[in-house]
Amino acid sequence: MDILKIAAFSYQGKGGNPAGVVFSDTMPSAEEMLKIAAEVGYSETAFLVKQAEGWRVRYFAPEREVPFCGHATIASGAALGEHFGAGTYTLYLNQGEISVSAEKSADGNFTATLQSPETWSVDAPGEYVDKVLAAFHLERGSLNPDFPVRFAFAGAKHLILTVKDHKTLSEMSYPFEVVKSLMAKADIVTINILWCESQTLFHSRNAFASGGVYEDPATGAAAAALAGYLRDINWQGAKSFTILQGEDMGMPSRLLVQYSSKTGERVAVSGEARYIST
Repeated sequence: MDILKIAAFSYQGKGGNPAGVVFSDTMPSAEEMLKIAAEVGYSETAFLVKQAEGWRVRYFAPEREVPFCGHATIASGAALGEHFGAGTYTLYLNQGEISVSAEKSADGNFTATLQSPETWSVDAPGEYVDKVLAAFHLERGSLNPDFPVRFAFAGAKHLILTVKDHKTLSEMSYPFEVVKSLMAKADIVTINILWCESQTLFHSRNAFASGGVYEDPATGAAAAALAGYLRDINWQGAKSFTILQGEDMGMPSRLLVQYSSKTGERVAVSGEARYIST
């Protein structure tokens, strides 16, 4: 089986979040896909099968299937563009459908833009938030009060925490198994910890213990969920903004996000992609 290895949301030809992309005539069994994802070792691998009007896609982390993965979708878009030409492709998820478009850049690589599933967000229970903060060695006073702690969804469910300063974000650490258990209890895929530098720029770190990975260098699904969350809290910042992620991992990544004012509407997340030499 040919496994493409592509870093999505790379920045200036470096970094990004590696994903596996597998094209297959028929969808492998869940057990086989889980095994392949574990062998690839990236946070997600996308499996694609051609259908009449688009592509069926499933996403697997090393320890579980995830309902939607942004960076693996960007990687898939780049692979589709490389193999079948620039354009827009329909992707059928386990629940619902999305689209990804691919465009060739001047350097010969592809940029891709996904349109996320519809979004929603709700306040996270205080007792649960306190347990998460304790695990991350944070206090309520560490958080920016302009950004309430909420669960946010855009194909997958995330917890949004926004800290007051960059130093706190840079020092992120947590006990893996404790946080993995907390994530399972709330059925969340990542814990997205952010620092808002300006009305057009966020810095992010994403704990992904739920998938067997300590941290993601770029998380497109969480970026889309963040945009839906910002819309829900009536954030007064720009509706087109940048997320810088992976900086503290030595894997600099850039995610470009755009959303509308309409509640629940899909979010556009764009980024560069580069093939990984093996």
